[in-house]
Amino acid sequence: MATQRMPGLQPGRLDGETLAAHFSDLHAPLTPHEALVAADRCYFCHDAPCVTACPTSIDIPLFIRQIATEQPKAAAKTILSQNILGGMCARVCPTETLCEQACVRETAESRPVEIGRLQRFATDAMMAAGSHPFTRAAPTGRRVAVVGAGPAGLACAHRLAMKGHAVTLYDARAKGGGLNEYGIAAYKSTQDFAQAELDWLLAIGGITLETGRHLGADLSLDGLRAEFDAVFLGLGLSGVNALDVDGAGRDGVADAVDFIAELRQAEDLATLPVGRNVVVLGGGMTAVDAAVQSKLLGAETVTIVYRRGQDRMSASGYEQELAAQKGVTLRFNARPVAVLGNGAVREVEFEYTEDGPEGLTGTGETFCIPADQVFRAIGQTLGAVPEGLRLERGKIRVDAEGFTGLDKVWAGGDCATGGDDLTVTAVAEGRDAAESIHRALS
Repeated sequence: MATQRMPGLQPGRLDGETLAAHFSDLHAPLTPHEALVAADRCYFCHDAPCVTACPTSIDIPLFIRQIATEQPKAAAKTILSQNILGGMCARVCPTETLCEQACVRETAESRPVEIGRLQRFATDAMMAAGSHPFTRAAPTGRRVAVVGAGPAGLACAHRLAMKGHAVTLYDARAKGGGLNEYGIAAYKSTQDFAQAELDWLLAIGGITLETGRHLGADLSLDGLRAEFDAVFLGLGLSGVNALDVDGAGRDGVADAVDFIAELRQAEDLATLPVGRNVVVLGGGMTAVDAAVQSKLLGAETVTIVYRRGQDRMSASGYEQELAAQKGVTLRFNARPVAVLGNGAVREVEFEYTEDGPEGLTGTGETFCIPADQVFRAIGQTLGAVPEGLRLERGKIRVDAEGFTGLDKVWAGGDCATGGDDLTVTAVAEGRDAAESIHRALS
């Protein structure tokens, strides 16, 4: 077995038992008693700020009250009425910057009601019972194509199916789920939860999932518009910003999103190669997910390097703290200027930066960090866009309801303008676009 000190990319740096422990559930689910205690801390505010802070506007005081009165399935229905992917969002939402940050308990005591864990308690109870809280309306005879089976596409497809429309859901990958299946750290979504939630969602009926279908290859937007009554695009962001420095093409340099996807689909984590010294470039959640998982796979050192100050990182303070707790080093105000090595990467050279009124500038002072694996997590971009769609700031331009301006075509989620790149926001946009499509078809 390889050791943590063995140079280069090596699989099996840790034994199977250690890996299983490292990639177990980040937060254990609440027991029924713990849920009652947690729910009892809620003030059930009339003008609850947590509801306003939730992109899907879940009635949080109501579902917590339902848990407090030992009605977890009713609580789940309250959640799922607004957010059909409430189970996954309970696991991955940055609640520390959304509902829990707004909680009045946080303001008064610096300890919010554990809204995320309570949401998981309720939705897990519903899924464990194998029941579905919604029924499909009578068929309308209308057909809608949804391209992209990620959070936005799934939310849109479910809401349309519930209203009686027939939905064909296309996805380019081998599995549905999008970001939930391929883009989230494994320790946040264990026991194949993304697939289980997808199967549960499709139980509404009226949705046909076709995988391995790619817009621009074997699907065209014009063809979909001709065949269907409406089209929703939930394409996500398939491109990755390039690392424009000398040596960026050396062996060992890869995209963080590809690493995360490979790890999520691996049947045996001991087969995944990881470097002795890993450097992650970026400051968002993807950077943190890649860095933490590298450490959990057995890398000896892992360093996140972000070009601006810590306060400018898009990863939350909680995520930064999690990375530090797992042994990841975070360095700020430095940008890569060269990837050095002889074929494979050996180290990365950085230049210190200053972020002032004139923007980001280099100081001329440099330093190097040893690395045999480098992950780019410097932002994602929209891939090829069909003709006829307008772009704004690199994304598909939509109005408040997700309509693109092109006849029959709506869009939402990361590929469209309007919101932040969060799962919960994508769900809200897919849901709202479905309501807009339904009105247009009625």
